[in-house]
Amino acid sequence: MMILLNVLFSLDVGLNSVSIWYVNVSMLVSFILFFLWRFFLEVGKLNDFLGNMDSHLDEAHRSSLSLSPFQEVSFRKMEDVFHEKNMELNQAKVQLQEYSDELLAWVHEVKGPLTTINLMLDHVEDLSTRRKLEKEWLRLHLLVDQQLHQTRLTSIEKDNYLTEIELKPVVNKEIRAMQAWCIEKGIGFEVDELPEKVMTDGKWLSFIVRQILSNAIKYSSANSEVAIFTELDPTGATLLHIKDVGIGIPSEDLPRIFQKSYTGNVGRESSQSTGMGLYLAYNVAKKIGIRINVQSTVGEGSLFTLRFPLQNEYVKLTGR
Repeated sequence: MMILLNVLFSLDVGLNSVSIWYVNVSMLVSFILFFLWRFFLEVGKLNDFLGNMDSHLDEAHRSSLSLSPFQEVSFRKMEDVFHEKNMELNQAKVQLQEYSDELLAWVHEVKGPLTTINLMLDHVEDLSTRRKLEKEWLRLHLLVDQQLHQTRLTSIEKDNYLTEIELKPVVNKEIRAMQAWCIEKGIGFEVDELPEKVMTDGKWLSFIVRQILSNAIKYSSANSEVAIFTELDPTGATLLHIKDVGIGIPSEDLPRIFQKSYTGNVGRESSQSTGMGLYLAYNVAKKIGIRINVQSTVGEGSLFTLRFPLQNEYVKLTGR
């Protein structure tokens, strides 16, 4: 329109008395105002129903939106993109679930031969050889156990039963499981009476204690002791302490020891470190309401503390 008017003003001498600049500016301002109005109208209506992009709208709903041609094209393209991404996401979820199920089945298959090997170890007559084989069996058992619980970690809420349990049987059971390793390194345990009862999941608590004990034994000096005792904090919550006299954890590593696959400076010196034990223990503890704190000094050892939830915290936890 502006080009046509400018051509007419140039050719028609009868329009010489009219200011062509006035007409051009008027039309340009009008066009800008019209463009802004249409832009906010079109885009604003699109924003109103972007929340419906998780699925295709039926024709009745789409017609009720009174879409303009621009909005119809934009909506269809966005709808196709969202639909395609949802299909890819669902496919990825299915593949992940299939992988998790296969891995879980593999772990259960491996546990059978491990149990058989453990029974066969009793028939090894040479005591020194048997102790070494028991230690290697224990290492393999702990790795398989870590993998099993890592696979179950995402669905822990479905396999979670919080009840009142005694701490002493749980701790003693895990200490007995580490017996072969402890005998080889000369590690002893100084365990208090542990009379307290706590609200937690016994199976998952055993896993947490197992990971902390295995770390304490792994990094403790030979012929040393691991102390296990309890106390109550000022709020009345039960604290379970596991203290070793080992190499300790450098201060720069402390904020990161619960991160996945983080082995730190100490782990780089040991091929046995995977960086998964404390990561799994911390995440399991968080899901069942237990807080894990660590105090450590290089050359003096580490103190791991498990704080169990109070009754009101337990109620909040079960109400999630």
